[in-house]
Amino acid sequence: MNEYRIKGLSCAGCAQRIEKEIKQLDHGEDATLSYNSGKLKISPEISMPEVNRILKSDGAYVSEQLNRQADSHAHSRDSHNHSHGDHNHEHGDHNHEHGDGNQTLKLLIASGILYAAAILLDGVLPKWPVIILYFIAAVISGYPTFFRGLKNLIKLTFNIDTLMTIALVGAVAIGEWREATLVAILFGLNELLEGYGMEKARQSMEALLQVAPREAIRLENGQESVVPIASLQAGDLVKIKPGAKIPSDGIVVEGKSSVNEAAITGESLPIEKETGKPVFGGSINNEGLLIVKIEKAYNDSSLAKILHLVQEAQETKTPTELFINKFAKFYTPLIMIVAALVTVVPPLLFHGSWIAWLYQGLSVLIVGCPCALILSSPIAIVSGITRTAKNGILVKGGVFLEQLGKIDTLAFDKTGTLTKGEPHVEQLEIFDEDRFLTVAGAIEKSSSHPLAKAIMKELADRNITAPDPDEIETMTGRGVKAKVNGESYWLGNEKSMEHIAIPESVQKQINLFKENGLTLVAVADEQRILGIFGIADEIRQESKTVIAALHRLGIRKTVMLTGDHRKTAEKVASAVGVTSFYGGLLPEDKVHRIKELSSKGVVAMIGDGINDAPALASAQLGIAMGKGTDSAIETADIVLMQDHLGKLPAAVTVAKRVNYIIRFNIIVALGLKIIALLLTIPGWLTLWIAILSDMGATIFVTLVSLTILIEGRKAKL
Repeated sequence: MNEYRIKGLSCAGCAQRIEKEIKQLDHGEDATLSYNSGKLKISPEISMPEVNRILKSDGAYVSEQLNRQADSHAHSRDSHNHSHGDHNHEHGDHNHEHGDGNQTLKLLIASGILYAAAILLDGVLPKWPVIILYFIAAVISGYPTFFRGLKNLIKLTFNIDTLMTIALVGAVAIGEWREATLVAILFGLNELLEGYGMEKARQSMEALLQVAPREAIRLENGQESVVPIASLQAGDLVKIKPGAKIPSDGIVVEGKSSVNEAAITGESLPIEKETGKPVFGGSINNEGLLIVKIEKAYNDSSLAKILHLVQEAQETKTPTELFINKFAKFYTPLIMIVAALVTVVPPLLFHGSWIAWLYQGLSVLIVGCPCALILSSPIAIVSGITRTAKNGILVKGGVFLEQLGKIDTLAFDKTGTLTKGEPHVEQLEIFDEDRFLTVAGAIEKSSSHPLAKAIMKELADRNITAPDPDEIETMTGRGVKAKVNGESYWLGNEKSMEHIAIPESVQKQINLFKENGLTLVAVADEQRILGIFGIADEIRQESKTVIAALHRLGIRKTVMLTGDHRKTAEKVASAVGVTSFYGGLLPEDKVHRIKELSSKGVVAMIGDGINDAPALASAQLGIAMGKGTDSAIETADIVLMQDHLGKLPAAVTVAKRVNYIIRFNIIVALGLKIIALLLTIPGWLTLWIAILSDMGATIFVTLVSLTILIEGRKAKL
């Protein structure tokens, strides 16, 4: 499929109509045109002159072919062409786009000046020169709408252009030149502002998609060469200069620097990187020189997948949007019927004036314009997806953003979500100050076991250095037996202490550690226990504040699901403040609990995207976290690209705000129309009121939707 950027789309209805016409061409059955993203996807075999003709009939045009830039922006996984020419081409189209908007604005200003002149000269000059001024002003601003409307009337297609054309012709027919011209000018202004609003949302999304670097410095046999990032393969070495973008995911093999990973995680604080540390494509190297070994070709990198999914997300339609579009199909013909009845019924049944009620009928047609209603959702959705994506929260579609704003129950996995998934020493009981820690360090220093790492971290924090052991013997499932400085020692759980009698006071301490949900690691010599480590999974620092913030946002239930035993689960649940918890769960048990919760509310599940895949799939909304791991991105509906929950409440806030704004927009759009229509009962509706109520509603919903992009200090994600 070839992909093109389309400019000049005046409304969502126009985009649907163009798509329908292109589908009727040979090889056009798979064509798609997204109003939200302004992109057309068509078969390479389709006739481009015919496509251009259809676009031109609606004032739209192809501004650029995107396939050539696909690799540099992850728009396509099939193309590997890349050149500097693309950049220049894009820049040129950017100027063309502004020129097109400026030309329309100039025509509208000229129309406005002529209209003002006609009003001032009305009564001063004879009638026909004034009518000519009105006519020229109407033609300059309204001719595209008029011609589209005439074509639609011939085809018996009823939409906004049809309504406006009938209203224009009718107003002229009854001699209302002033109102007819105002309708043309304000409708032209309406379309310009509507297009500007959607384009603003699209540009915000495009700015997000520019984070991908275009070129990289590849090192080969000691030689440097500048290559397109599409040509990079796993195993290539690249040189990252200070201030440059890292081209793809990889590992630092040489150098030390801090890296800004905001493009991936939304975190603006730099992360220190040195040899052996992973880096993400799209991150910015700050002050040092880095040599990075590429682990993934760009198209398989975290950034490429994120940008690809974000683009797909803005093209999906929410249930609300689908309903509005479906409603608009019936709404427009209904308005025409109402307008006909308003025109015909009073004169026929109540001896009203035909001219007066024709005027009322024409006003009803203008009031019935569905622009504001159709625009209620898409600008808000694209703005919401862009806002969250800029801050490291990947929402895979408008439907999921809408759903995030509706959830009332949030289920959390424990390990790696509410906790760090890394054991740490939480408590210790020392019975032999001289030997306990040094012996423990000697035994554990060469081990890669997570519990050993926790013990060694505790020793490092206490600045304790441990000698090397003389010999080590591992006892499977029980612990380790070792010789240190010629003496035998045991390290492990209770079973590894069977060679000695444990005093009651020590046993009491062991039982207390167990009751607190701690994992036990004891150290003993041949006669007695030297001390005990109480090890636990460290609770994330932000977990408690995140849970509290979610409760304030209206999430009624926060539930923790874990495979750990009840005591550990209870301890973590109490510490973070969830409303309920379930311990000792197998993956299928988690699914059962999610289904149980789903029967009572709208449930989202948040986990690591790997172990929790069944539960994530069972919930109405799956949320994964984990710095862009492949499995997390593929599994969930929403991905937190940070390695913590800190931005989840802000994402919920944006989602709720998007839903609120969509509802508000619909109420305003329909409310103003109903009020205006009610004015027809006493015969008070005028073309002035009709066009101002319609245009006012459209401008209002556009501006309100764009406020989602504004990040205040407190609202900032």
